[in-house]
Amino acid sequence: MKMKHESVMLNECIGHLNIKKDGIYVDCTLGGAGHSYEICKRLSEKGTLIGIDQDDYALGRAKKRLESFECTRFYARSNFSDIKSVLKDLGIGKVDGILMDLGVSSFQLDDKSRGFSYNADARLDMRMDNRNPISAWEVVNQYPQEKIYRIIKEYGEEKFAKKIAALIVSEREKKTIDTTFQLSETIKSAIPAKFRREGPHPARRTFQAIRIEVNNELGILIDSIEDGVESLASGGRIAIITFHSLEDRIVKQKFKQLNDPCTCPSDFPICQCGEVPKVRLITRKPLYPTEEEINDNPRSRSAKLRVAEKI
Repeated sequence: MKMKHESVMLNECIGHLNIKKDGIYVDCTLGGAGHSYEICKRLSEKGTLIGIDQDDYALGRAKKRLESFECTRFYARSNFSDIKSVLKDLGIGKVDGILMDLGVSSFQLDDKSRGFSYNADARLDMRMDNRNPISAWEVVNQYPQEKIYRIIKEYGEEKFAKKIAALIVSEREKKTIDTTFQLSETIKSAIPAKFRREGPHPARRTFQAIRIEVNNELGILIDSIEDGVESLASGGRIAIITFHSLEDRIVKQKFKQLNDPCTCPSDFPICQCGEVPKVRLITRKPLYPTEEEINDNPRSRSAKLRVAEKI
């Protein structure tokens, strides 16, 4: 099966990483290696790329795509939250740039067997790492109604979350919900017809919410940003692409805190807490994909890029 992968905001990411030819760069979400390919193109044989991904298939695919480059390349089957331990295992202290692309890779979405998509029928799964004991099947068929409601409401920002959660529990009592189409039809049945006719697919928000829960995408993000910044050399940059308002809010707030960590009352004439900035904000506001990119790759439409530089 040949699957197409389109790297989101590729030019913006590469430009803002400010790549040095002999530098060390970490792609924390290697995916289809589109970003890493462009990083490697700019590295000399003294440069280093470290690719991290929890998906074994993605790693194998990326290794093959990057095999022709002369720069040093290391790969780790791990989560981006493990960046410090990955670098420690490699004996690497500080790095010059870090990229985190928090979206699901196109080839994962397009692989029907992975159960990410409401457009293809497959067993409910949605695990980015198939070693994860919790899949979408467990969330849908075993979580209590209140927890399903909270996940859909908070992670999907779905206004019909209560109705969807109630119908999921009602349907699974009759028969387990085993496939993406079963879940999609259940969601559609819970949403009034006039809302189903407008906007994106009615199951999109709920599928997104369940995927976030299965992979603990928000839970690991704050610590990962802190660990990433700590791993940067002075002048190194961290670039993060988000696809969800909650993710972007976390990145925005964490960057802001690292840029201005002072806890003194605003009326203090001089800082007394001793906290000093750790980063300089390169992007005060998020960067967005161009209209041309959105037309070429509709999945990029919700992307936002924020960049900070280690002081």
